[in-house]
Amino acid sequence: MEIKLDADTLRLFTLFENVTRARVKDCLEEEDRLVFVVPEEDVGKAIGKQAANLRRLKDILKKEVEVVGYSEDRQKFVANIFRKYEVESIEIDERNDGVVQARVRVAARDKGRAIGRGGRNVQLARTLAKRHHGVHDVIVE
Repeated sequence: MEIKLDADTLRLFTLFENVTRARVKDCLEEEDRLVFVVPEEDVGKAIGKQAANLRRLKDILKKEVEVVGYSEDRQKFVANIFRKYEVESIEIDERNDGVVQARVRVAARDKGRAIGRGGRNVQLARTLAKRHHGVHDVIVE
């Protein structure tokens, strides 16, 4: 899937790279948060010591900032999206009609947080997985 970037997104890329010195592959902007996708090897650099870079970005942008590590392996990428929760397993299923689904099993205590209020975390996971790996649906169990 081709990712199109507008001028505002390019400005966010530049700001993020200047603050963190980490490379950015993608950025999703929501009303109250920004999610940056960076190469897996740059996640530590992007977050910074004691999350200093994330705090600086939050102060500048007045929004929550999250970082997701990109992986060529779609199962690993989905795991990175849900890294804050205790992931027990991830299954990627490709149906006969070509639809790809990711089933993410998380610990029972994390299920509500993994789904998010109004399903916002699952929707974010669907958007990222589709943009980067053609996964049409993400289901949290």
